Amino acid sequence: MDNLVIGIDVGTHKVCTVVAQVRPDSVFVIGAGVEGTRGMKAGLVTDLEALTKSISSSVYKAEQASGYVIKRAFVSISGAHVHSDNSRGAVGISGPRGVTPDDVERAMENARAIAIPHSREILHVVPRHYVLDGQSRVRQPVGMFGFRLEVEANIVTAATPSVNNIEQAVEGAGVLVDRFIVSPLASGDAVLTDEEREAGVVLIDLGAGTTDLAIFIEGAVWHTAVVGIAGDLISSDISHWLQVSTELAELVKLQRGHCVPKRVSELETFLVEPFGEGLPIETKRRELAEVIEARTEEIFEKCRDEIKRSGYDGLLRAGAVLTGGTSQLPGIEELAKQMLGIPIRLARPERLTGLGDMLKAPAYSTSIGLLRLGLQLDAVQAAATSTPTPTPNGKWGARVRGLLKRLLPDAEE
Repeated sequence: MDNLVIGIDVGTHKVCTVVAQVRPDSVFVIGAGVEGTRGMKAGLVTDLEALTKSISSSVYKAEQASGYVIKRAFVSISGAHVHSDNSRGAVGISGPRGVTPDDVERAMENARAIAIPHSREILHVVPRHYVLDGQSRVRQPVGMFGFRLEVEANIVTAATPSVNNIEQAVEGAGVLVDRFIVSPLASGDAVLTDEEREAGVVLIDLGAGTTDLAIFIEGAVWHTAVVGIAGDLISSDISHWLQVSTELAELVKLQRGHCVPKRVSELETFLVEPFGEGLPIETKRRELAEVIEARTEEIFEKCRDEIKRSGYDGLLRAGAVLTGGTSQLPGIEELAKQMLGIPIRLARPERLTGLGDMLKAPAYSTSIGLLRLGLQLDAVQAAATSTPTPTPNGKWGARVRGLLKRLLPDAEE
């Protein structure tokens, strides 16, 4: 089957394996397997054997649903160890035909040559825009004439031990890692519109263990970051407040939670059974909302600080797009707008067909984004490292241009 692709989203709460066919206008889901995660916290492996079993179970479920044996996959990675920096590379142009793909690749290699500690490795090098003989904001320089080409690129790095641990867990489940993809880039590919990327937008993926951010401006990613607190900490606060298990606290959060106390009646109550009580006690829902509000405000404060630290806070005309499982909390859109002071939109994966209905929820944005983005990155790498064989109908070039549009600055038709 053409364009069959597999993605494994290794999250703090769940491992989701998706087998799908990527089509120009949709993702046709053939099968998926979701398993609760064990052995991971805030994007870091805490128990390799337990995580390997979780991934194995997710992969097995996806194989049973799809009828395919999974051998390779694109895999998500997140955690506070993921960092983003900007770099510039430049090369001289001497050819009579203007800028060539080889010139672009040489400029990218120079941008990539930054000093990083031995304990870190580069995951992504994404061009923001090009400068040709002083002319800035060039999106696609190939074919243009000039003497000096510069590229401004976003370099995403991660801690090598963390990458190796996740790779070992995935390979322990019998699957080779085709490519690691940072979670916010995958989520952004799944839920952002071209108009939002162009105008300037921050993608905030509110997960269980981490909150992932990616800033897109002028059609390209300019900054990525991971905040080390998310939905699990809200559940932990509820667990301590009510003196209940973490599992029950999570259930209370999902069923009774709200981020804006004033939107909850003072008279509304619910029953919960704390440790050692033996009988349920009556609890005010507004008080629960106050607990949730306090921690959610902290999450958005850290997001706001990270956005300001990037220096791009004044360029986000499209505001923020929220996704991820924690974004489903009632009132979170109102609280986010209050804390960030920019337009807010809640988003989930769209354009899913086949068995995709089960994945049409914000918690699966990364899972779906892995699929198309993985193919895009592979196509970009192939275009940079080989010369394509011309075809009568020119489909190869059209396919690569189409794939480049979603992550990189728009390719010219």
